[in-house]
Amino acid sequence: MANTAHLFRRQSSRDLIQQATVRSLDELELRELRSRLVRAENGSQNVVYGATNQAFISDDDPPMGRILDIGPSTTGPPGKDTRKLAMQASIVSQQQEAAIVERPEDERESWDSKWTFLLATIGYAVGLGNVWRFPYLAQKNGGGAFLVPYFVMLLLQGLPIFYLELAIGQRLRKGAIGVWHEVSAYLGGIGISSAFVSYIVALYYNTIIAWCLIYLLHSFETPLPWAECPKRLFKNFTYDIEPECVVSSPTKYYWYRETLQVSPSVNDPVQINYTVALALITAWSLVYLCMVQGITESSKIVYITAIFPYVVLIIFFFRGITLKGASDGIAHLFTPRWESILEPVVWLEAGTQIFFSLGLAFGGLIAFSSYNPANNNCYRDALVVSITNCSTSMFAGVVVFSVIGFKATSIYDSCIEERTEMMRQNKSQSLWPVCDLQKELENSASGTGLAFIIFTEAINQFPAAQLWAVLFFLMLFTLGIDSQFGTLEGVSTSLMDMKLFPNVPKEMITGGLCISCCVLSMCFANGAGSYIFQLMDSFAGSYTLLIIAFFECIGVSYIYGLKRFADDIELMTGARPNLYWMLCWKYISPIAMITILVASFLELASEGSSYPGWNALTGSTDRLEWPHWCIVVAILLILVSILWIPGVAILRLCGINVIEDSEPAWFPSAELRDVHGIVPHEPTDIEISLFCIRADGSEGLCCPTYGPREQPLDEEE
Repeated sequence: MANTAHLFRRQSSRDLIQQATVRSLDELELRELRSRLVRAENGSQNVVYGATNQAFISDDDPPMGRILDIGPSTTGPPGKDTRKLAMQASIVSQQQEAAIVERPEDERESWDSKWTFLLATIGYAVGLGNVWRFPYLAQKNGGGAFLVPYFVMLLLQGLPIFYLELAIGQRLRKGAIGVWHEVSAYLGGIGISSAFVSYIVALYYNTIIAWCLIYLLHSFETPLPWAECPKRLFKNFTYDIEPECVVSSPTKYYWYRETLQVSPSVNDPVQINYTVALALITAWSLVYLCMVQGITESSKIVYITAIFPYVVLIIFFFRGITLKGASDGIAHLFTPRWESILEPVVWLEAGTQIFFSLGLAFGGLIAFSSYNPANNNCYRDALVVSITNCSTSMFAGVVVFSVIGFKATSIYDSCIEERTEMMRQNKSQSLWPVCDLQKELENSASGTGLAFIIFTEAINQFPAAQLWAVLFFLMLFTLGIDSQFGTLEGVSTSLMDMKLFPNVPKEMITGGLCISCCVLSMCFANGAGSYIFQLMDSFAGSYTLLIIAFFECIGVSYIYGLKRFADDIELMTGARPNLYWMLCWKYISPIAMITILVASFLELASEGSSYPGWNALTGSTDRLEWPHWCIVVAILLILVSILWIPGVAILRLCGINVIEDSEPAWFPSAELRDVHGIVPHEPTDIEISLFCIRADGSEGLCCPTYGPREQPLDEEE
């Protein structure tokens, strides 16, 4: 009995050892599976964060269990099984590495950490419009009341499309052209349109960076060149203050005359502006030097360009709130005028601002997200970046209007002193100046006028004005250049995915883009260059983006399939998007964009379009109508981008393939399903009614139906 018990214990020990070995290998398999799907929160430099890591081993590779041949053996001693398992486990990593090397699509670049991706995306979304457009729109359209339509349009339009672009790029792992061509061969034109718009916007957007470089260089001078009017040499060899500067102001004169060398109208280019031309060459060289490193090597650049603007805004915030009149400026910005909510133009401008401030439909977001790991939480990214963007706009509004309040108060105090002096001298009351603080607060400009005229005028009155000028224009430079990265990344990634230049490295493609843009941007280096800039800004980067985003929603919701898209998001994030997002993608967001687009065209048709032309006699700008040739150019700018959407579809119907068909990028759906424990989703009655999902899982194009759900025959029985 003792020997039997001893043998039984030995046999049980061997069984326990074998079972423990199997369990250990099962745990090893799970850990290996999870380690290959790098956690999105992981910012370690010891692993590759994005698409080149071991998360991307083909579903066609033999599963782990079959490679290891896990299971009790019916022949041979247990020790032999254990040694066999150990030997097979030791070669798994080698087989996996070999599989990775054999897959050419795994050579795609990747972010080195989560923080790099987030900062790059925030830097792309947060741009110059947050600093100089949002504050102006808010004070113009009802102050604090403007925040109501602003956040409503964020929820109905901004967040859903931002989420959609991040998710579709991460799922299909290509640039904008490759993504939409894979959704449908007839929709490849959406990606080409995005690339064209990005190219055109990058073309004129870098002009702002060039202007910032000019001001940044001259910010080191003492005194600042825009602080006082220059003197002019007359024919009799006498000097006097420039008359044109006297009737305007030093900041206006320096902007229009010294920097832009502006002409009276767009029809009169006058001469080449060599200063702007040199600044443009410098700006494009800097953009190329930053982009040529690639996203895997540019983390230091991203950290600087994304974080530095917030540092400067915080410095200006604490400086601004300590200035006299800052509270008046902030109160003017956020005091609600509720009657403005009833005006359709307020909702139109709120929706437009949300749309363009997030950088939607450029293709940059799709390109950025395509370099993420397959299990990155794109839903959380969309919320974080969108909320950060909108919070930055409001924070920048506080900073800007604290400074504007100081400027307005200074002008108001000077006016009161002048009025008091005239009263003391008993001068005629008709000569007394009219002093109105509210009027001065409302006299704030939008866009370039806010940055280069209003803000510089306020900085002139700061102690150590040179330091504040350097900080301000360095902030504008970094805000502009990291948005430029994302815009051009959408173009270069699309060109790479299309394989138009299969043997040309990405560095050379990026260089070609920058050189071509630099040559074309010389059209801004003349007296009419600022007018050409306004023409492109008003037309090339507005209507086209709305149309592209509309077709993106249509492509995902009605062609790719809303259920299929929701299944993909569940695989990537572990959580299924709720009904709100699906309703926005299929119905609400397209309707909102169509409404904004139609309202914009109606406003353009009824009120026309004009531009501010400089009048040297009055020292101010006059509203001038665009000439016919400018209208033709504007129409061509819109058509050259939009016509690719129907054009590619029509050519495809005719058997002409504009975009070369390619294999879908590999996606670890089986591994993601195992890691998240996902089971096939059964559509609910609400989903079937709202989204026309059929019993076989396909989706219809009809309007929502509200009939009872049909049960299969076997379930009824």
